[in-house]
Amino acid sequence: MKKHRVAVYRKITFNAAHRLYRKDWTDAQNKAYFGLCANENYHGHNYRLDVKVTGEIDPETGYVIDIAELKKITDEEVMERFDHRNLNLDCPEFKNLNPTGENIVVVIYELLRRRIDPKYDLQVRLYETERNYFEYPA
Repeated sequence: MKKHRVAVYRKITFNAAHRLYRKDWTDAQNKAYFGLCANENYHGHNYRLDVKVTGEIDPETGYVIDIAELKKITDEEVMERFDHRNLNLDCPEFKNLNPTGENIVVVIYELLRRRIDPKYDLQVRLYETERNYFEYPA
């Protein structure tokens, strides 16, 4: 029987605040480089995350991956950790890591990767706005 590889997607949205800045730079340097994103009072986004899991269809279940299990993993690793949080202040993942879109998408990928069986390919895409998004692995 021919094995088919299929991509399964889970889309979630979460809201979070952050500030882009380097602790070793002055406020003027941060403002010059990061602009409004360096606002000392933070700013927020309505993030959209697309999680893509690719693998072979299991002949017994007809699933690539149980979507309920994928929902549980994304809820625990992303929603509970980041939704309605200040990434700089509330999330240890960003204590010493500037929460840029690039860094956020890699952190989320690594959190999910440790929970999703390595037999599956995993890719995450994080939309910060409708026009700006980040994908890992690229």
